[in-house]
Amino acid sequence: MDRATVAPSSYVGYSRHMETKSVIAAFAALAQPTRLEVFRVLVRHEPLGLAAGVIAAELGLRHNTLSTHLGIMAHAGLVRSERQSRSIIYRASLDTLRAVIKFLVQDCCAGRDEICGSLIAELTACDTSGPTQTSSCVAGPPVLSS
Repeated sequence: MDRATVAPSSYVGYSRHMETKSVIAAFAALAQPTRLEVFRVLVRHEPLGLAAGVIAAELGLRHNTLSTHLGIMAHAGLVRSERQSRSIIYRASLDTLRAVIKFLVQDCCAGRDEICGSLIAELTACDTSGPTQTSSCVAGPPVLSS
């Protein structure tokens, strides 16, 4: 069945299902301690990225182990790579990270700004698409309170 024959409401449901599957794949990729640490290292080194050997040395990983982890994260859309001369440079996909976070908070508190406005403001404080980053981007992740 092609898109043209799918009723609009069915297509929206299908689209949402695919979005859900992508978010689950991202969480599954990050649900392993080494991959989570690799991803955090790559996020810290945006926008330049790192060569696999540098990541392996920084985290004390064997190259074949790191390669497996990078492949899993790339399959989930969390990591992208680019050949530069004889090296492959790996970067965190901030667009995918942003999409996952947006997916989680898109219906936050049924749109009641007085409840979740500060959360959304904190999450959007670091916009890497512009020419500068705010100090919260450089300082590291926000501290979660209970």
